[in-house]
Amino acid sequence: MFGLSELALVLLVLAVVLGIKKLPELTRATGKAVRIFKSEARALKAQDAAPGPAAGDVVEGKIVGRGDGPRP
Repeated sequence: MFGLSELALVLLVLAVVLGIKKLPELTRATGKAVRIFKSEARALKAQDAAPGPAAGDVVEGKIVGRGDGPRP
């Protein structure tokens, strides 16, 4: 869709519009967002890889009441 020259032009226009003072803040926020996204993706991958009951497995358990007795 965009070539390298068009992307560079868009980034240059953004730098001029936002100003040089705002650029470090913007890149810092972008880096932080990327780090958060990567850590969440790793956590989801670890959660999916964690052993647990598979579909169709029977999990034995015990039914417990609420402790308030039978209702009239």
